[in-house]
Amino acid sequence: MSKTSPLVLQSDFGYDDGAVSAMYGVAACVSDELRIHDVTHNIPPYDIWEGSYRLAQTVNYWPQGSVFVSVVDPGVGSDRLSVVARTNSGHYVVTPNNGTLTHLHRLFGVAELREIDESVNRLPGSGESYTFHGRDIYAYTGARLAAGVIDYAEVGPLLPLETLEQLPVVEPRIADGAVHGTVDALDIRYGSLWTSIPRETFLQLGCKHGDRVRVAITHQSRITHVSQLVYATSFAAVEVGESLLYVNSLDRMALAINRGSYARAFNISTGTDWCISLTPLLSERTPS
Repeated sequence: MSKTSPLVLQSDFGYDDGAVSAMYGVAACVSDELRIHDVTHNIPPYDIWEGSYRLAQTVNYWPQGSVFVSVVDPGVGSDRLSVVARTNSGHYVVTPNNGTLTHLHRLFGVAELREIDESVNRLPGSGESYTFHGRDIYAYTGARLAAGVIDYAEVGPLLPLETLEQLPVVEPRIADGAVHGTVDALDIRYGSLWTSIPRETFLQLGCKHGDRVRVAITHQSRITHVSQLVYATSFAAVEVGESLLYVNSLDRMALAINRGSYARAFNISTGTDWCISLTPLLSERTPS
């Protein structure tokens, strides 16, 4: 890269101490011309799944060549690898190889993976520090890459893509007149449920805007929630307090309450053990 690219940071560090500021400082010392931004630093502690999803939600809206540093690293100090991925979209992600790249790889594809050569790409004087790789390795390497101090080949040796660690994922499927998937994430501030079900897969069942859909959610194979709601274009299509099914910003099906929290109302969380099925009630469609 011949010019400075955006450097975008994500972590589970929070803002209660100086950890995030230290990462900013390391990056600024590499180049005072860097533009440093954040995805979020409020990933729940140790929640690799959440970190993976937030990367997939964000990366493709940044210019090609942008460098992301994602540090959700419960295995810091272990033998897990430190890597930089190049995505099919031309973005770079500096991260531990612990599953953080799962959703990015599934949705957009990782084209290449390199192990960070820590003999070169490590903050000088930090060789005896084993617990703050976010500052000493990831922020430093990400800043050097974004500033053009090194190019991608200089990150370190190429790794087979088969070494990319991925979290277990349940594939969406159609069966028995319904589409089945998982609740992958929450729209944190508003409590909407974001599912793994692509819009195109759902539409294979013949559902149209205005149709009613039966929703069934199970947790660890036990039914925890059943409801009927309308498939709507947006929140404004239903009354305040009414539930709806809609398409979210990742082109996946989502559930919400207009001006309410679906997650809090029905005590629903996320992960592969939270399964959801959507069954269009086409027999209740109003004749046109």
